[in-house]
Amino acid sequence: MNRQLVVALLALATVFAGVPAPAAAAVDQTAQQQPAQCTFPMTVTDATGTEVTITDDPGRVVTTNPSAAQTMWELGARDEVVGVSQYAMYLDGASEKGNVSGSGGLNVEAVIGLEPDLVLVPNSSYNAEPDRVGQLRSADISVVVFESGKSLDAVANKTERVGRMTGNCEAGVERAGEMRESMEHMRQALDGAERPVGLNSFFGYTSGSETFISDIMTTAGLRNGAAEANLTGFAQINEELVVDMNPEYIVVPDHAPVPSSPAYNSTTAIQEGNVIVIEAHKLQQPAPRAIEASEEILEAVHPDAYERYQQLETESATDATENATETTADADATETDATESPATTESSESTTESDAPGFGVVVGLAAIGAVVLLARRR
Repeated sequence: MNRQLVVALLALATVFAGVPAPAAAAVDQTAQQQPAQCTFPMTVTDATGTEVTITDDPGRVVTTNPSAAQTMWELGARDEVVGVSQYAMYLDGASEKGNVSGSGGLNVEAVIGLEPDLVLVPNSSYNAEPDRVGQLRSADISVVVFESGKSLDAVANKTERVGRMTGNCEAGVERAGEMRESMEHMRQALDGAERPVGLNSFFGYTSGSETFISDIMTTAGLRNGAAEANLTGFAQINEELVVDMNPEYIVVPDHAPVPSSPAYNSTTAIQEGNVIVIEAHKLQQPAPRAIEASEEILEAVHPDAYERYQQLETESATDATENATETTADADATETDATESPATTESSESTTESDAPGFGVVVGLAAIGAVVLLARRR
């Protein structure tokens, strides 16, 4: 994304302002209310209504679902992860982590054996095996269950919360901010555009209203035909409805076959070759890379709007770089003034050398790092 520097500088300013994080907060608290500093011990109320206390900054984290693992990777915190599920093995370096998946689901013994400080459990995992979560809690392990994300905003908020609970507050603020800014840029780029009907299809199922995949599609300039047909959540779809809907675009994860039947073959999407195949870890995991799925749909459906979106992203990055340059220049000027002032004592010179130059270096490195990171997702 092209906004890492903006959020990083804001996070840095928060740190220098010395704003403390709250000791206790609900897991579903909005991300904007969270400061960029982490304070432990921290108590959160998770999606099950359980109060969970995280005593210290977790150094050993287990993720029981690929979306939680992807979030940690996107926060630059993969070194803190000691265990992942088998479905997270697409992540670079995940094969080096402990595998906590068993033949019947979560392997409780494997999790306990990794001696985690914190276990992150997305709601989908909890619904499948609440007893195993109870076993982990009985072993005096901090386990946080997240609610089901129903929008990209919810994914951004969860990203920020994961950062806060794992001691990666600034990274969480930064990555969540990138997502929110991308969503806003897409909204601006699509202003006034006509929105064709789209359908998400995977193994006979679709994504109706109140799903993050529906939001991925609508953020990218599609109408969700399943939602308009009053389907809610992830639901089976019959072929009669497909014919009535006649989607102009079909969105498919890359691990599922492109639907083929008389009903699907009669649709505008199939007849015109408007099938958008997206990597499953982007389209079907409520994690930061979901925004990339929206970008790919936007490019396929609205190429002109996609160009405008890219311009907005570039302009945002350019503004951020210019602001960082100005901040660095101001810090350098302050250092020079302090050094050249005849009234400066040896003691104050010592303080200036350790403070002002240090601040200038941090901001300067942030600017340089942003330029490098701009290309990370392109």
